[in-house]
Amino acid sequence: MTMLPLMPKENLMQYKTIVLELLQERQELHDQLRKNRKLLATVNLYAGQLKTSHESWKAQLTQAKQGSDPSQVASEALEIALKELEERLPSRSPPNGDESISLDEAMTFLRRHTPPA
Repeated sequence: MTMLPLMPKENLMQYKTIVLELLQERQELHDQLRKNRKLLATVNLYAGQLKTSHESWKAQLTQAKQGSDPSQVASEALEIALKELEERLPSRSPPNGDESISLDEAMTFLRRHTPPA
């Protein structure tokens, strides 16, 4: 029996951890997703999108900065991909500070600001 490397699964788990932390920073959204049993699906969706974006940025930066340290390029690409994801997520607090957003409003916002896969 041949053992396959675990890197792809481990890498995806890291993206899921990052996304989960971003959602936990937005406590109301996190709680609504958890309450409605949509947290896992949302984490999986955004982890896949984060991974795709990160890989895309790595490829672009590698071409633009030939000869650069690959780990530096990967870090810079992840920073850009994370910033893009954070911009698509609802803000940490509602605009006027008193209103809470509904799950439907949050999901609509996320869908509107998510590029097609």
